[in-house]
Amino acid sequence: MSRTNYSAEFKAKIVIEVIEGTRSLEEIAAANNLNPNMVRTWKKEFIDNAGRVFSDKAEKRETKRKEAEQAKERSQMLKTIGQLTLERDFLRDCFRKTGQPIEMPNFGSEEQ
Repeated sequence: MSRTNYSAEFKAKIVIEVIEGTRSLEEIAAANNLNPNMVRTWKKEFIDNAGRVFSDKAEKRETKRKEAEQAKERSQMLKTIGQLTLERDFLRDCFRKTGQPIEMPNFGSEEQ
């Protein structure tokens, strides 16, 4: 006999129906061909984790705020890198035009 995996939406629908109390847990389980003990376990898990609905919202807001902050910081760093690259290229051209040697550090793959 293979085990059936039920979706979270299905489990929530069953548990909400049990909590509403219009029919008994046993009736709901029988109507959906489920084991009553399994439905009790779902109900307990649902109730135990009910507070997460509200804490998850706060966590999501905090995560979005941090992501926005990181995106802003990344944008600023890219802007700074672009500005420094322009300044470096300008100074390199100035030195070349005057015929003075250019001593620039080699940071790996960049060719001078």
